[in-house]
Formats: sequence, C-alpha cells, structure tokens
Amino acid sequence: MKAIGVDLGGTNIKAAVVDNEKGIVEQVTTPTQAKLGKDHILNRIAETIGDLKKKYEIIGIGMGLPGMVSKDQTTVKYPPNLPGWTVVNAAEEITQRTGIVCRIENDANIAAIGSLHFGVGRNFDSFIMITLGTGVGGGIIIDRNIYKGTQGMAGELGHVIIDYHGPLSNSVTRGTVEAYLGQRFLSRFATDLITQNPSNELYEKFSNDFEKLEPIDLTNAAKEGNKLAIEILAKSGQRLGYAIINYVHMMDIRKIVVSGGVSKAGDFLFEPARDIVRKHMMEPFKEGFELVYEDLGNDSALLGAAGLAFDSFS
Repeated sequence: MKAIGVDLGGTNIKAAVVDNEKGIVEQVTTPTQAKLGKDHILNRIAETIGDLKKKYEIIGIGMGLPGMVSKDQTTVKYPPNLPGWTVVNAAEEITQRTGIVCRIENDANIAAIGSLHFGVGRNFDSFIMITLGTGVGGGIIIDRNIYKGTQGMAGELGHVIIDYHGPLSNSVTRGTVEAYLGQRFLSRFATDLITQNPSNELYEKFSNDFEKLEPIDLTNAAKEGNKLAIEILAKSGQRLGYAIINYVHMMDIRKIVVSGGVSKAGDFLFEPARDIVRKHMMEPFKEGFELVYEDLGNDSALLGAAGLAFDSFS
C-alpha cells in the first residue's frame, strides 16, 4: 500500500511516495515560491504530485504544513510563511487539482504521526511527541490516533508557560517552553551565560559573532568535556523536565518522544529532564514513564504525512 506524503514549507515543497512497510520509495523537492501566492503554491504541489502518481497506485495524499488545522483535517488557518493564505481548505484544493483524496495536518502533529507509523512511536499506543526545532511543537497520540481537541488545535506544547517572569519567544506571554528550548531561544540563553565566562573556549570561538552559535555547537562542546556547555544543556534539560511533568499530569500519558535538532544533545538534555521527573512528578504517574529520542530526522515530515493518508484512506 502506497500514499503520497507532502511537506509544505515556506522555502521548499517536498513530496514522496511512501510504502506503508518499506518507507520512502521516491522523493522530489521543488521551491515553494511562496511570494507568488496561494494558487501558485497549490498548483506547484499538484504538479509535483502529478509526476509521482503516474508511476504508482496511490490510496491518498497526506500533507503537513504550518498553522492551525481544522478537526476534520481539511482547512488551515493563517499559516506562517505562506503569504496570502488566510483560511484555506487545502485538502479540497489539492483533491480538485490531482483527483486524489487528501487530508492535511499541522507539521508538529505530522511528526507524531510519522513516529507512530515508522519510528519509536510504533512501540506505544499512546505518547506525547515534543519537537525541539526552531520553535517547540508537539503532537499527542492516544490509542494510536492523533488527539485534536474540540476545534482541532490541541498539542501546542511549546506555548505552555513554565515561568511567567521568564524570557520572550514567539508566544504572546513570557516564559513558555519554547522560550527555553526553541533553537533560537536556547542559543540566546547560551549567549548570555557564555558572555559571563570570557575564559571559556565557547567565548573565544563565538564572541565575534554569537549569531553563529547553534545548539549543535553546545552539544559538540559538551562531548569534548566543556563544563559550561554541559551546564547550559543541563539547565535546558531541567526546564524540559518541568514541561514534561505538566504534560503527564494533564494527559496521563507516560511515554514521551522527543525529536528535532535540539534533541540531538541526547542525554546531556534528557538526563537532567529525567532527574527533574524523578524528583517532582507525582508518584503514581511515574509508573511506566519513558523518555525516548526519535531519530527519523528529515524524513519524519514525509513519513508522517503519508501516515496521515494511511490512517485516513486505507
């Protein structure tokens, strides 16, 4: 059984034919050209799909994109980085252009669906996915289905507040999870600590241009034994731990799957998080608790989009 997965971003449109057992069979990428507007983008998606559907028998299309997606997985509202998009029934638009049934989903939920079908999430019936990328997103899987809430917008895990006196991020208030663990915001936090330690190797390397400092630089330095890098990642991991406690206490889901570029710090991030959980989570919730890393990498969006098609149309 095969489906087409589409990952719509502000820069590129990625599409792939995905087999439900073998994974990605064929993949293509084309520039989004977002400034040319909604219809242009939808036509480009259809053209990209058209080349793929000629070669395979396809059951449906799944598409991941930024923005809030309706509960019926057809309509997106005000997606960022896509000028001219307000409220768009993108599923219907794609179906009309391709002749293939389509469903859409928020890109963070797509990552959770990808893990459910092709990653470590296959081992769990229910789990919470936390994506630590440029921002912080998430998806909630309950009984092997994505949890959408009453209007379809559940799972904005990055906007949960853990310190209302904390730093700003893309949220409307201070101190959200994203303000500590989103890539840009973690780098900002790291810059503040590094400038207070001018004798550290990280200061010597980045003091001329801290804009170049990325979380992977902290991870590499930590692996080399840099104590300041280890401390920065540990403090970030502690905040991740407090966020996880909130999620588990609220949802009673004990399996946590973490993905995204920041998560490549691995146990430099995860062990401090687990330590906070051990110390502060309510005792009954600790039973069966697991925090695991998802390593599907750049393929997760396409696999998740195809997984959405499998769930919707198989």
